Formats: sequence, structure tokens, C-alpha cells
Amino acid sequence: MKIDKIIVHLVTLPFSIQFSHALRKRSSVKNIIVEVVAEKGAIKGYGEGAPRSFVTGESQQSSAQSIRRFVKLDHFPWDLDDVSQIWDFIDSLKNEKSQNAATCALETALLDALGKNHKKNIIDYFSKEFITDKIYYGAPLPIAGKQKIIEICQLIKKMKIKRLKLKMGKDLFKNKELLEAVHLVFGEDYDLKIDINGVWNLPLALKHEYLIKKYRVKVVEQPMAPDSSELADFAKLMQKTGAILMADESACSLSDVEKISRNGHYQMINVRLSKNGGFKNSLKIIDHLRRNGTSFQIGCHLGESGILSAAGRILCLLCNDAVYYDGSYDEFLLKENVTLENVSFGLGGKADPLNGPGLGVEVSSQNLARLSEGSPIVIERQKQ
Repeated sequence: MKIDKIIVHLVTLPFSIQFSHALRKRSSVKNIIVEVVAEKGAIKGYGEGAPRSFVTGESQQSSAQSIRRFVKLDHFPWDLDDVSQIWDFIDSLKNEKSQNAATCALETALLDALGKNHKKNIIDYFSKEFITDKIYYGAPLPIAGKQKIIEICQLIKKMKIKRLKLKMGKDLFKNKELLEAVHLVFGEDYDLKIDINGVWNLPLALKHEYLIKKYRVKVVEQPMAPDSSELADFAKLMQKTGAILMADESACSLSDVEKISRNGHYQMINVRLSKNGGFKNSLKIIDHLRRNGTSFQIGCHLGESGILSAAGRILCLLCNDAVYYDGSYDEFLLKENVTLENVSFGLGGKADPLNGPGLGVEVSSQNLARLSEGSPIVIERQKQ
């Protein structure tokens, strides 16, 4: 398969509702979509990255620059016939978190194009050792007023979903109110994670101990900033409560995860395709966690389009040993999408494999153009 050009689209995806967490209030997100055009336009592959400055330090612009740099490397696989060429190329790139969203977008677009050329779903390019034919996603809850949380919880309960991920901030009273709202709707019939996005210090974290116990919080995600010197003391306290500490922003690369394994403060890792640099890098992390007996979840970035949701679905289906699955929120969060297919979960959070070649989704060129900002960045194949 001869690749003709690489196109980078800078997209803004609007939300149907405002979704807030401790670090951001959002009514939309800015992502990048990579389009691989091959065989004189007969094949088009798509990949997506979700650059987040507070996670990997990336922006749309820096991600676009990274992709331009990748594509201009001498060993970029312009003539792509086998998946091993993609893996070799990804392995050749520096393992730096500042280019993870870009790596994810480009790798996924190459896989999508290759799968379409081979007429096979890209799940077939991976080991089936831990594969499953269905998964069950949980549901996210933003930082919002008590009545709003009650309304969202009622909708989630109608969908028969009990696995919840509640965003929290620095306001102890507000956090207590959020937990009360969840309990009011679900009683004790829930499996609850709280996600702090690293904004607590130790004194504030200690004040939340009684809430974590009272509302039977199972997982506390990223309570403090990466490399916080106070984490060790809080980790000891959480061991007494039975709650599990999960790393997210602290675990962007394999070297990060290896450091976490040595420290022993976190018992679970949140693996996200864009945050961790795509399939190859994410699966390296997961293999390390399996060897070390550390649990993990497959997560997502809020505001992924159907492209990254489809990629996340594949990673989830490859990991029947993940404790939790987050993602495929398209229908529930996005006002507009770039895919023709609705890549959302169903009743109970259930989600099945996506049929079709590549990622199993078709991108609407009209939607992509409408949601893109400015002219796309086009990188043509150099004449030999």
C-alpha cells in the first residue's frame, strides 16, 4: 500500500452539556485527527489524539508539529504492507510523554488504513490471549450542583449502570454534597471511583478520609500531583480504609509505571490510549502490570470522537483482565461527532466489537471539515 499524504486536522468537538472537573470547565475539547491517504485516495485511515496540557503537556499545535516531524523521518513507512512496519516505527520514536497524543493519532491512522487495505479489523493485529467479546463501561459524573448530579444519576440508573466515576475538587463541602447526591439515588448499590485530578494536598486529603469510608469509595484516582512528596502518607491511610489508589497523570509512560511499581504507593493504573502513546506503548505498560500483578483499568479522555472511542473499544476488548472500562461516551457527551456510526455503549454499559475493516467506523468528511479549525496541515509524500 502506497501512502500518498498525511493530513492533520485540528478539531473542536462541542459538548451537549458542560462537563467540569478539578482542573477544567469544558463545553468543548480540542483534539487532533490524522488522516492517512493511500492508493491515490482509494484508502483513507483515521486516528485521533486528545492533547491535554495538564496531562502530557501537549496542545493541538505541538501535536501537529510532532506529527510533521515523525512523518519526515527517513524510516517513516510510506510503503506500508505489514503491521510490523508500524510497530518498528513506533518503537523507533522517543518515549516522551510530550508527544503521546501525536503518536497515538498517527499510529491509529496507519493501523486503520492498513486494516482497510487488508480488509480486516485492526483487532486482528494483536494477541488474543486476553480477548473478550463484550465489555461493560462505567459512567462519569462531573463536578456540578447537587440537583444536577441527582438528575444525571437517575439517567445512569435507568440505563442499569452501577459503576460510577465521580469527579471531585478542592472544596470539601462540595465533595460531600456530590457523594450525598450519588447515595441518594443509588443507595449502596454502586461501585464508586472518585477522580481528583491531582489537586489535593495531604491536609485536604486527610479531611476526606471519613467521606471515603462512609460512602464506600472503592478507588481514589490521582489524589495528588505527580511526584508529590505527601503521597506516601496518604497511601498508608488508604490501605487502612481498604480504598485503592489509582495513578493517572502520574503514569504517562512505561518509565513512569516502572517508577510507580518501585514506590508501591499506587495499586492500580489508568491506561489511556492518547495519554500513553497509542496501542503499542499502552500494551507495553499493560504487559508490565500483568507481570507485576498490578491491576489496571482502560480509560479515556472526555471528549473523544468516535475515532478514539472505536480505538479504545478495541483496546478494552483485548483486555478481559482490566478491572474497569471507561469510554464510548459519544452519544451522551458530544453535540456533534465525526463518525457516521454511534460508538456509544448500551444498557448496562454493555459494548460489543465494532464490525468492519480498520477501526470499524466511517468518518464523515463533511463533519470533519465543519468541526476543523482553519486549513488542515497536509504533508505530501516526497518524490523519490
